[in-house]
Amino acid sequence: MVKYLLKKSYQRKNFKEIEFDDLWNKDGVFTTMWIYNKPPKILFFKTHIDNLIKSLKAYKIYDKGIKSKILKLINENIDKTKSYNHLLRVALNKKILSISLRKRIPPKLNFDLKLVNLKRERPQYKNLKYKKILSYLSKMDNSKSDIGLLSNGKLLETGT
Repeated sequence: MVKYLLKKSYQRKNFKEIEFDDLWNKDGVFTTMWIYNKPPKILFFKTHIDNLIKSLKAYKIYDKGIKSKILKLINENIDKTKSYNHLLRVALNKKILSISLRKRIPPKLNFDLKLVNLKRERPQYKNLKYKKILSYLSKMDNSKSDIGLLSNGKLLETGT
């Protein structure tokens, strides 16, 4: 069971806060970023945001000004005085923007990779169609193992 430090959702039309919806398996996109240290830093932040915007455009759910709204909400929800070792997830569909923050589970030394014959839908984008992947991950101790997605004998990516 994932324990969240933060979970918030906002209506895209007016950015008013609404009941949290993680948006998994809905039409939309997401990115997950490692936030660490005090003051907080986000590893490869610009790359993550640029890829999120690229995915929003590919899924035709991009609006002018959405990048600045995302950056503003991240800034409002991150405590600059707190020390982090967490995963920050930003997910969007046509109607909702969700932000969540969960503790990063450090991998153990005897970490292994379970190979699964599975290719994500439109893998060049971080879309929210993760039902099958989550079904595998929910049965695992993520500090000890992860899944590797295979297609045609090639390792494509990992699950987390």
